[in-house]
Parts: sequence; structure tokens; C-alpha cells
Amino acid sequence: MTVIRGVDVYGYELTYLHGSYTMSSGRRIDTLPSTVVRITTASGVEGFGEVCPLGETYLPAFGEGARAALRQIVPALIGVDAANLGAVSAAMDGALMGHAYAKSAVDIACWDVLGRALGVPVSRLLGGVLAERFPLYVSVPLRSVEEMAAFVRERGAEGVRHLQLKLGGDPHEDAARTAGVVAAAGDAVVIADANCGWRLQDAIVAARLMDGLDRVFLEQPCRTLEECLAVRERTTLPMVLDEIILDVPSLLRAHAANGLEAFNLKLSRVGGISRAKLLRDLAVELGLRVTIEDSWGGDLTTAAVSHLAASTPPGALFTVSFMNDWTTEHVAGYRPRSQGGWGAAPDAPGLGVDVDLAALGEPLFTMR
Repeated sequence: MTVIRGVDVYGYELTYLHGSYTMSSGRRIDTLPSTVVRITTASGVEGFGEVCPLGETYLPAFGEGARAALRQIVPALIGVDAANLGAVSAAMDGALMGHAYAKSAVDIACWDVLGRALGVPVSRLLGGVLAERFPLYVSVPLRSVEEMAAFVRERGAEGVRHLQLKLGGDPHEDAARTAGVVAAAGDAVVIADANCGWRLQDAIVAARLMDGLDRVFLEQPCRTLEECLAVRERTTLPMVLDEIILDVPSLLRAHAANGLEAFNLKLSRVGGISRAKLLRDLAVELGLRVTIEDSWGGDLTTAAVSHLAASTPPGALFTVSFMNDWTTEHVAGYRPRSQGGWGAAPDAPGLGVDVDLAALGEPLFTMR
């Protein structure tokens, strides 16, 4: 029986491993509140999911908001079959409109339950393992040229060959940062990511200054698709979209406008594994490449990401983030773990990781 008997919601702090994580518009992260959902079924099968929004001003999501939304959602889950993912989604939508990021933790936990109940890893449920291993990217915080280049050389020594470079300030300084990182990165791919931080005119200047740099992709220079298209018309750099790809209609609109070569697929932004799989499969059909990731998170987020990545055709997979490499705290034994810039999905049932409840402490709230 996979009927939901109880739900526990936990909270813990995730600390950035390299001090301060700095993005455009002065956004700086040192620690973030992460929220973990544990679902227990009538037969005793447990499943876990995690959501960790990247601060309060990155997306329409924040840590305490996830917890407040879950307090509204959780009572509607009792008695629902966790293995019936459509019924779970309907129950959550019936309890609260929107708030996909909070619902994502529940969706992931139900995939974990389903895999454990069937005795198979989530990757098999998502289509099977097509990528035994996959390339990981590391984000390079917005700092001086010298500091960013030093950070890149350190990651290169660890085997990382994909780098997401945080930009979004003065376009001339950002172009210098990008050139400095390219020089330090060897043959690594460099993704110049403004996180919507440039005004249109600054984005155009930056793109023109960076045009011609080898192995450089431009990611989400501005806040709207229309602005990103205007930048795209003025550069030969391939375009990656991120924050504006929210669902199937937004992806189809960007594709119809010839606005991208790739996009970032964040599990919590779209509502969990179920909807992320839909967007991943659509990307494959459209001939786009996709980065599988989330806004932030620890071991459980990384495990969920790994299963979607492993079940993605390698030719459609741009890169992947293992965010437990970016954080100090670990609630599932630092699993899955990267090796030399590559990741792989666990092969045990469900998400394939074992959660240390002692590391989570007492639940924030429980529903039975």
C-alpha cells in the first residue's frame, strides 16, 4: 500500500562552500534555508524530497514561503496514493494555487516512494539510464577578474570542464571577466550568465565585446524573451535561456522565436520531477539541449537531478549541477558524489540515498 499515512516537514541550513555566492544586482548568498519533505505510506515505505529557493530576490520563491505553502498543502495529501502522481498533483492544486516550488518537494518524495515500492531507481521510471555518467558544471561567483580566474583554475584541477560565470554588472568589466576566465579555463566550456541582470543596452554592449570568444555561451542576459531576442540578433554567441522558461508554453514560445540553443531546467521552478520530465522530453523532440539542475539544494536535490539527467539522451544533455558539491552540510551522506567533474545517478531503489534524520533534527511540523 502506497497510500500516504503521514508527512513530516523538516528544515535545515545550507552553507555555501566557498564563502559568499555573489550574483548580479548585488545579490549575495552565504546560507540558505532548505526544506525536506518525508512521506510515509501505510505499508511503511518512505520517500524524501527537498526544495531550497535561491534567496528572496532571484525567483518568485523563498525558503519560508515553501514552508508556509506546505502547511497549506500537506493536510490534503493524507489518504492519497503516493504512487498515483496525477492524484497527488490534483490534491496539491486543490489545496493551493501555484507555488510550484513548494509542491516540487512533495512530487520528488512521491517519485522516491514509487521507486522504493517497486524496487527500482527513479531513473528507470523516467525512461531508463541513457547516460551512465554526465558532465557537471560549477558556478563561478561574481568577483574580480583575478579572483574568478583563480577559482576557475582550482575547479579545473578538480576535473570540471563546464563553468557558469556569474555576470550582470558593467558590460566592459563583465567582458574582461569573461576573457580572463576563458584564458584560465583551457578547453572548458564557459557559460556567461547575467541572471537577467543587464539592461538591454548593457547586454548588447557585453555581447558585442564577448563576440568571438571561443567556447562561450551567453545565458539569460535580460529579463524578458523580447530583450533576449534583441541581444541574440546582435551576437554569434549561442544562447541559453533560464529564468523565463517556466512551462511548456514559455518553452514553445522561445523555440518558435528561434531564441535559444539550450535552456536550464530547474526542478523546483517547474514543480518537480513530473513536469521536469515533460519539459525534458519536449526539449529532446525540439532538438534543444538542456541543463538539468535546481535553484539550490543539498543531497536530496542532487539525487533527484541525477536521475533525470541519467535518463536524458546524452546528445540532448548540455550539463548538470551537483549542488551538494557547492554546500557544506549533507543529510544523505554526501550522496550522490561527483568524480572528476562527472556525475552519475545512484542505482539503489527510489532516489537511491539514505537520509540521516538526526542531521535534520525535529520536524518543523507533522501531519498524520
